[in-house]
Amino acid sequence: MKVIHILASTRADHGGTSRSVPALCDALDAEGVEVHLVTAIPQDPAPDEEPIVPGGDVHVHRIEEQTPLQQTLRSPLGFYHRLWSVVEDVAPDVIHDHGAWLPSNVVAAWVARRADVPLVVAPRGMVTEWSLSHQARKKRAAWHLYQKHIFRQAALFHATAPAEVEDLRALGMTQPIAVVPNGVEIPDTLPDGQPTDGKRALFLSRIHPKKGLPMLLDAWADLHPEGWILELVGPSENGHREELEAQASNLGLDGEVVFSGPVPDADKWHKYAAADLFVLPTHSENFGIVVAEALAVEVPVLTTTGTPWQELEAHECGWWVAPEPSAIRDALATALRQSDATRIAMGRRGRELVQSTYTWWAVGERMTQAYEWLLDGDSDCPRFVERQE
Repeated sequence: MKVIHILASTRADHGGTSRSVPALCDALDAEGVEVHLVTAIPQDPAPDEEPIVPGGDVHVHRIEEQTPLQQTLRSPLGFYHRLWSVVEDVAPDVIHDHGAWLPSNVVAAWVARRADVPLVVAPRGMVTEWSLSHQARKKRAAWHLYQKHIFRQAALFHATAPAEVEDLRALGMTQPIAVVPNGVEIPDTLPDGQPTDGKRALFLSRIHPKKGLPMLLDAWADLHPEGWILELVGPSENGHREELEAQASNLGLDGEVVFSGPVPDADKWHKYAAADLFVLPTHSENFGIVVAEALAVEVPVLTTTGTPWQELEAHECGWWVAPEPSAIRDALATALRQSDATRIAMGRRGRELVQSTYTWWAVGERMTQAYEWLLDGDSDCPRFVERQE
């Protein structure tokens, strides 16, 4: 089986999809699928812009973004010509496109239609209620102009969480939807944490308004937990870190909140291992891979119902609350007063959950089954594919 994956960017500073899609390509390669990844990269990337590319036998087709205009437009013309040449050479069975609202998604649909190849679309959290309300006017126009037609062309949707099924149905999509979560690379041995004074609550993700960090800072200021430090790790987008630093200063949190900036992938595991609690107060996530990573390193997690992580409560390894200031404050107060023994037990249950459900091996197997079912209409529908009656 030959599958082409399309992702506008795998830059390290562009969030979880830049990591999860290359990892999915690796997992499919391990299942024996011939995988090609078509993606744009900057011409001279800064250290935090370096692309994340899969290894193994995955074929990576890079499109350089050379000018500011091309970077703004995601090089649609170059993307089209390069993708079409790859399709002609490979003759794929499936084209699997990731994301929404981008010119690269338009190109993927054009090429799939022209080549008469089934199109699998993974919205990647870009059609949640929060996402649709962000720059709502532009998205309404884009929906009617092109995004609705792209979605209607899809032969199969790929959702990374059950909530995304509901998002797609709310938009009127009736096609089958394969629910295939992201996976996580689980360290064989737990890394050593960097030495810290006292206890540490960790946020590790993009510093972006969607992540709900102003609510977290307000909650921390209300509690002023003795002996704890809150560390915020990740790249800033659109000056949001500066806004948060000003908020922290105004709240009198100097010395209690640390802004550490982005860290290389190899170093993030030491950040997790040094933490006593992981916090993701996000308004919306299609998966939240950082939650799985924290659990894999035996760190209990506090996150919101904007993520699909209700398993935190079912498996007693964290807190899953509404993305509202009072709910976050109350859950944080509860999490911070747990004993060391309780947090350690919660962390161990979290690692067991990730090991049983969220390995990339299991994800690759499930996605391969979805492709096979799509291409062979006579086979039994996999249990993880949701069909509208």
